[in-house]
Amino acid sequence: MILFLSALSICNVVAAPSTNVTAGVRRMTARIDEILKVTDPMLDPYRNDERAEALKKQAASAAPNSREQMMAVSQLIVDQLRAGDMEDSLKTIEELRQIYKTVPRYATPANVSSMLLAEALDYLRIGEVENCLSLHGPDACILPFQGTAFHKKQRGSREAIRILTELLNKKPTDLKLRWLLNLAYMTLAEYPDKVPAQWLIPPRVFNSEYDIKRFVNIANPLGLEIGGLAGGVVADDFDGDGNIDIMASNWAVTGKMRMFHNNGDGSFSDVTEDAGLEEARGGLNMIQADFNNDGFVDVLVLRGAWRGAAGNFPKSLLKNNGDGTFSDVSFEAGLATEHPTQAAVWLDYDNDGWIDLFVGNESTVDATNRCELFHNNHDGTFTDVAAECGLDIVAFVKGVTAGDFNNDGRVDLYLSCGNEPNRLLRNDGAGKGGRRWVFTDVTAQAGVAEPIRSFPTWFFDFDNDGLLDIFVAGSFMRGLADVVSDYLGEPHDSERLRLWRNKGDGTFEDVTRAVNLYKLVPTMGCNFGDLDNDGFLDFYCGTGDPDNSTLIPKRMFRNDGGKRFQDVTTSGGFGHLQKGHAVAFADFDNDGDQDVYTILGGAYTGDTARSAFFENPGHGNHWIKLKIEGVKSNRAGIGARIKLVVETSKGPRTIYKTVNSGGSFGSNPLRQEIGLGDATAIRAAEIFWPVTGTTESISDLKLDRAYIVREGTGKGTALELKSYRFTAAKPAG
Repeated sequence: MILFLSALSICNVVAAPSTNVTAGVRRMTARIDEILKVTDPMLDPYRNDERAEALKKQAASAAPNSREQMMAVSQLIVDQLRAGDMEDSLKTIEELRQIYKTVPRYATPANVSSMLLAEALDYLRIGEVENCLSLHGPDACILPFQGTAFHKKQRGSREAIRILTELLNKKPTDLKLRWLLNLAYMTLAEYPDKVPAQWLIPPRVFNSEYDIKRFVNIANPLGLEIGGLAGGVVADDFDGDGNIDIMASNWAVTGKMRMFHNNGDGSFSDVTEDAGLEEARGGLNMIQADFNNDGFVDVLVLRGAWRGAAGNFPKSLLKNNGDGTFSDVSFEAGLATEHPTQAAVWLDYDNDGWIDLFVGNESTVDATNRCELFHNNHDGTFTDVAAECGLDIVAFVKGVTAGDFNNDGRVDLYLSCGNEPNRLLRNDGAGKGGRRWVFTDVTAQAGVAEPIRSFPTWFFDFDNDGLLDIFVAGSFMRGLADVVSDYLGEPHDSERLRLWRNKGDGTFEDVTRAVNLYKLVPTMGCNFGDLDNDGFLDFYCGTGDPDNSTLIPKRMFRNDGGKRFQDVTTSGGFGHLQKGHAVAFADFDNDGDQDVYTILGGAYTGDTARSAFFENPGHGNHWIKLKIEGVKSNRAGIGARIKLVVETSKGPRTIYKTVNSGGSFGSNPLRQEIGLGDATAIRAAEIFWPVTGTTESISDLKLDRAYIVREGTGKGTALELKSYRFTAAKPAG
């Protein structure tokens, strides 16, 4: 893996500079580099290679066998693993063993157990790098293991089993050790038969509740299997050719942006350099909108999350120039404020036809970073009006979503916060005299403050009753042991998923248990779509946390008619074990069903993984695509509400969808892809336009077609999209 990353670095160094790189991109890169130079890497838990070098010096300068040396060496082991230097970490473990022999009082049971666990994790990671990353196949790292997932190079897993068995003999009820032992046996095709019976996690706990059919990971042949750390993704049609492209980011402090053009023939091309983005720095999350109403999708890159005082990086607004290139206009637009964030949402809060921006920043006990509401000035610039609107909130914000939960024509906000109650902020419009806009905190009366420790969130109408419901994923957990407890049906105290059903009277009902979602699914990246085009929205949870031991499968949940959700993780082949981040549902091959692209990789420097692209096998249901174009409303139609009434053999049914990019971590196309199930015809279609407050009937829409719906025309103009089969391409580096 180290050689792999080094090769990438060499390629980046020798590449000729592109003439497409704008001054704005270089200005932003220079500013980020300035911040890095003055930030102590020891204050940033995620600059592990630099931390490891500093810890080596601390250990060398400390008195031999002193407590100071022991502490420095112990932390060095951890940071070397986190940096991806597992062999060096193993050597440092031997140094620590010698210190323990020389000074036995340091060798407490807790210290020795921690050392052995670090050794086991080193070997597990070696197994991942030598197999899942280096000898990669479509099934790699996907639970339950099959085909190319089994490790050919077995040293890592064999050594991990030896050490984990030793630890379990001392602590036989430790669920974390038990989980890791089972995973190690899985990699060797020896699960469940060779797992000691007392520590076996029964295969039944991974069974799916519905057969969704397998979605095969074809990222490698498509050239989309990019390696890296956590990051964001935007799937959208950036050049207006009707095909969904991909923009991806990497959150490393010097991480890069990547741009992939959908060639419309089943292949993708890496056009990062042509787009002027090869010098652009990445971020943890990205969201898209047409901020200047020119018909081209722009992208906001969010940075600094989780890094605390070391995370005061500026955001980037990447303006789509309409010619295949992007310009960083953050400074000119007034958006280059420097606060740690990964949570933001585009919304037209004042219904003036121009898209505004809310940014949820991360405040801690050591630093106040108030949330921001940037009003669009209609001239390419924004003004922060959060204070006058009562939205300069101080919280550790991890997710933000916008939607009109009370159907009054004004878009509201929901904030998912870490370690404190979430917030529902009702948009009450202009205040007295129209001098300011008013948002009212209605969390208590709505009853949607929980879960207290949460992450991704969104508004969606899961039961098709015309009211927006709220999904919010618990993220924080006491440890891996609680995930195992949840699989085994044992009690624990960690946060679970939460689904709030809108009752239509300003309050919400907790239906989490009723719909089969009362589960511990520690979620980071997450988004929703319609896997089988049945007209009910499903969702995918990118699970994990920074800890190297948190190797748990991503989880996919199918919406069963708005009544309950079914875990379809294993039947669909979605149970990837690497850290899960941004998720996008999109019909990349224009065949009518949505595929799933996800960015994988952890937070620590060496916890790299490869992105996955899950191809939809098809389910035979009908669909429609609607590209909504505002005239008085914002050009991309964000916030417009779609209502479709379709005929079925059982009578008419209604399907609702709001124009947005999905969840709060990963972005679907703004062109809406809507499943229609077993519909025989579309009886009626309506668009509610918030700016004018009018509901427009749209005539003559057909099944399995794509349309452009322009505000005020009352009709859909056929959008001819060519479907194709995915073809092999040269794998990404």
